[in-house]
Amino acid sequence: MEISPLIALLLLSILGNRGVYALYGPSSPVVQLNPNNFKSKVLNSNGIVLVEFFAPWCGHCKALTPAWEKAATVLKGVATVAALDADAHQALAQEYGIKGFPTIKVFAPGKPPADYQGARDAKPIVEFALQQVKALLKERLDGKSGGGSSQKSEPSASVELNSRNFDELVLKSKELWVVEFFAPWCGHCKKLAPEWKKAANSLKGQVKLGHVDCDADKSLMSRYNVQGFPTIMVFGADKDSPFPYEGARTASAIESFALQQLEANAAPPEVTELTSPDVVEEKCGSAAICFVAFLPDILDSKAEGRNKYIELLLSVAEKFRKSPYSFLWAAAGKQPDLEQHVGVGGYGYPALVALNLKKKAYAPLKSAFERDQISEFVKEAGRGGKGTLPLAVNPEIVKTEPWDGKDGEIIEEDEFSLDELMGDDTASASKDEL
Repeated sequence: MEISPLIALLLLSILGNRGVYALYGPSSPVVQLNPNNFKSKVLNSNGIVLVEFFAPWCGHCKALTPAWEKAATVLKGVATVAALDADAHQALAQEYGIKGFPTIKVFAPGKPPADYQGARDAKPIVEFALQQVKALLKERLDGKSGGGSSQKSEPSASVELNSRNFDELVLKSKELWVVEFFAPWCGHCKKLAPEWKKAANSLKGQVKLGHVDCDADKSLMSRYNVQGFPTIMVFGADKDSPFPYEGARTASAIESFALQQLEANAAPPEVTELTSPDVVEEKCGSAAICFVAFLPDILDSKAEGRNKYIELLLSVAEKFRKSPYSFLWAAAGKQPDLEQHVGVGGYGYPALVALNLKKKAYAPLKSAFERDQISEFVKEAGRGGKGTLPLAVNPEIVKTEPWDGKDGEIIEEDEFSLDELMGDDTASASKDEL
């Protein structure tokens, strides 16, 4: 029997959507997504969109279906509840790093997608969506987010780079840079432009994004062997060995990758000896809180004891490596003015204080100099602290020689005789007595 073209077209349409219809029928309140409508329904939406990435064969996805449909019904007109068959549209799912099913992501205007980690029941899903809606409304009320048109006029946070500023801004920086090498006439570059701008604005304050016009600056193009456009290079901890970004050319994929690299390139924790005003400026100037430990004299602790104190501080610094804190140490008596202003010395060493130079305040550690107590002290200081005291003036920091890592040496004074001390007077007196 011959099948009419109309029936064939209907069959193809049904088969093409069999993944979605396997869980959500044509009359489902859940918006059914595919590569053709994902941008219009999700990325260009002015509201909150919850997207379930699922696979038709997944048991957990099937179990979620009634709760997801109920949430879609309850949230109708308030937030969009949608679903994408990640099995049928693997490339699109890979752009968002989908590795398990079901994965639920929330899309809010102007922000990278975030994972939903709550319970898989209708009520917590709806409550979560309402929280996102309230946050969006508050931002709009405060003038921070207008969605849609206001975002188009927002200037790009991507930094314009060229051969004159590249070394200073990128290579000498301790920050993570992701740099696009483009040509103005390149079609793929034009397509990437709005995604790049969106990623740069979302990552502002976390990861630096920059762009190089290779038509205007061919020296950088040659330096990094750029052979096609756009080429995206990542300059991490080792600036001499950049590597190419080869992921999807979407804002969400670039943001996700950059944040992963930020985690991988995070500087190792350090505890720096306070030996000059420059150390304070470098380590405490940009830190929210600067923790300064005053360690016993090397003659009291020896090298082994001092290293144990520094290792203890390093373990705490590691725990708080994602926080904007700095950790310093000074040997007892080496910074007398600082000790005086923060009340250190009278109750012995080791001692620890939290310094906030911007607020001109400090707080001393009043418990034992042990890991758990120090960690709790750091945590409390980050919350605003208890027992914070005013720092009347900026203490004078003197320049000292850094510790050489060795045990201290007791300086033995030369032996002398009473005759040598008293000189001729002693000798004369001795003669008179005789």
